Amino acid sequence: MNPVPLTRRRFGASILGVAGAALAARAVDPFHRPGAARLRLGLAAYSFRDHFGVPKDAPAGTAPRMDMPRFLDYCADNGCDGAELTSYYFPGDADDAYFAAVRRHAHVRGVTITGTAVGNTFTHPPGPEREREIALVKTWIARAAVLGAPHIRVFAGEAHGRPLAEAKRHCIGALEECAAEAGRHGIFLGIENHGGIVAEADDLIDIVRSVRSPWVGINLDTGNFHTEDPYADLARCAPYAVNVQYKGYIRPRGARAQGAADIGRTFRILREAHYQGWVTLEYEFGEDPFVRVPAMLRQMREFMG
Repeated sequence: MNPVPLTRRRFGASILGVAGAALAARAVDPFHRPGAARLRLGLAAYSFRDHFGVPKDAPAGTAPRMDMPRFLDYCADNGCDGAELTSYYFPGDADDAYFAAVRRHAHVRGVTITGTAVGNTFTHPPGPEREREIALVKTWIARAAVLGAPHIRVFAGEAHGRPLAEAKRHCIGALEECAAEAGRHGIFLGIENHGGIVAEADDLIDIVRSVRSPWVGINLDTGNFHTEDPYADLARCAPYAVNVQYKGYIRPRGARAQGAADIGRTFRILREAHYQGWVTLEYEFGEDPFVRVPAMLRQMREFMG
């Protein structure tokens, strides 16, 4: 008997039904999430990006103010259920033993590792550059598996002077190759609305809908659409979200500077999409995060319900 193609709508039923059903799919539908929205509070390590390293003018022997165990402690102490462990801030010599130790520390502190994030480009044509980017993501898929992280934030990239359609094809192909590996580990790849070829919601949704994998969705960054109506674009993308990063600001096209986000409207968009998952604060304001982050977490918690 020929296997029946798996769609997102049937994905949950397949897991609960026939074990070992084929996971080859065409991701043409938003995620099917019955019931009410379920929003869970997380914090991204990127929020403390200036504190994971040692300043160049610091005295010899100065230790970084933040590392991954300290960050997990910070999440626990500030009531965050989840921690997004940005790949940039792990030690360069981190091995599987280190990642396993981080996973253990998170569990002991009662914090869920929600995912990690990599800085990649998927728009290169076939060749060495493309292979390096794919290898990078596959390396972090293996590391995420050791961490127990169910999600990896990935980028699309710039067109680099090529036609948009061509750049999108390259991105889709790279996503499919990496998603095949991610799916074997039960890890989602969330492509972020991070400018470049996914600066517009239409192109981002088109890429996600074209990838033949149920393990690819959108990492929805609430501050990254600089379009005529960012809130409308967030609403269009929310049904495809596998992770949400909350920024606290918004900057429509033509605005001279970013302004404060309408947090009530933002969270209402997520609820109306029946989003069920992590809403992670990725702090990018200029004020010291040790001062501002706790207040923003408290405000987010009020609106999460």
